[in-house]
Amino acid sequence: MQFRENKAIYLQIAEYIGENILLEKWKPDDKVSSVRELAITLEVNPNTVMRTYEMLQSKGVIYNKRGIGFFVAEDAVMEVRQMKKETFIDEELPVLFRNMYLLQIDFKELETKYNQFIQKNF
Repeated sequence: MQFRENKAIYLQIAEYIGENILLEKWKPDDKVSSVRELAITLEVNPNTVMRTYEMLQSKGVIYNKRGIGFFVAEDAVMEVRQMKKETFIDEELPVLFRNMYLLQIDFKELETKYNQFIQKNF
């Protein structure tokens, strides 16, 4: 995983986990990697992964079975989608709108590109 400098690593790990949940690679009640396993895989400090897991647990995305590990929560898809939607609307959409305005891209052109992207990738 390539980390970006403009965002905290634990948040980028949370995005990685969230994407796997949204893509249904990890389903409700699936066990997620242990803190140590994920830290080794991503080449980060275990404390960083633990911080990610604690944040995701507080948001209802994962839950802990004491002595067994962390698992994907039943409502994880809904929770991840809501978190990502809020981030997108608050942080990314204003940048997109500014660029659309500066480049004179209208919504019709954007809709065409969006539909092409969906057909190609999904």
